[in-house]
Amino acid sequence: MMAQSKKLEVRHEQIDAASEGQRIDNYLVRILKGVPKSHVYRLLRSGQVRVNGRRASQTYRLQLEDVVRIPPVQVSTASEHRVVPVGYALPVVYEDDALLVLDKPAGQAVHGGSGVSYGVIEQLRKQRPEARMLELAHRLDRETSGLLIVAKKRSALSALHELMRNGGIEKHYITVVSGRWMNPRQHIRTPLYKYLTADGERRVRAQADGKEAHSIVSLRRRWQTMSELGVELKTGRTHQIRVHLTHQGFPLVGDDKYGDFALNKRLAKEAGLTRMFLHAARLQFAHPITGEVVRVEAPLPPELQAFLTRLDNNEVRDVGEAV
Repeated sequence: MMAQSKKLEVRHEQIDAASEGQRIDNYLVRILKGVPKSHVYRLLRSGQVRVNGRRASQTYRLQLEDVVRIPPVQVSTASEHRVVPVGYALPVVYEDDALLVLDKPAGQAVHGGSGVSYGVIEQLRKQRPEARMLELAHRLDRETSGLLIVAKKRSALSALHELMRNGGIEKHYITVVSGRWMNPRQHIRTPLYKYLTADGERRVRAQADGKEAHSIVSLRRRWQTMSELGVELKTGRTHQIRVHLTHQGFPLVGDDKYGDFALNKRLAKEAGLTRMFLHAARLQFAHPITGEVVRVEAPLPPELQAFLTRLDNNEVRDVGEAV
């Protein structure tokens, strides 16, 4: 249900350093909370949004002191009245003036949407009302724990996105899969195709005409029925690790979308593993402002470490210590 905003009148916004360099479509989506993206693009196509008195395409990147004319719009009542709790302080493992890196808990979405009223980024903004800008530099699945980069400056966000496009951010994950993985190191380059199920749920499958996807898998430890793997992502496709490994015949334990559901149910009952075993453990990249190397790590959460300990106590390990 759409309801009128309190003041249906033309707005003129001057662009400051926090918004400099952002595409105008993304800028409008950010400041027009509750307005569907389709409506934002209609406003741009029809010329109702103007920059310095002129029409602007959706790909235009805003410049410092640009003046953006925003016509009267309607916003979602639900969005206006959505309450985001402050909650507990999110664990920060690195921070400076340009960015911060969080250790995201499993089960928490990185942003609101798709049935989730709020996520990590909304909660972080609530906890830091003085921050001029907090924007996700990338994403993690809701079920995945670990390292997540948040930009505090527009210039840092643009530089981080450029690094990701060029493979300049090393992203290392730890997972446990069902089955005995034998190769010490293996490249997986299976293309991935994203689609929606009949229920409107997002899914991914291996498909020849999908988008290029590249994962490098390293064996860390192996037991009689399971293997602990390290995965380096060279591309960042949706559900990439989960689909790549399942396609190889090694589903992630605890994965409720692509995994072995009978095994998951048994592990929840017998081992107390009620989440997917996937953790973003290490990031390394050149700082987007200074160029200095940033390397951050996040230890396995207690519930995942406890599961590994249980494997060691109940199964014979036939390959050495984790590397």
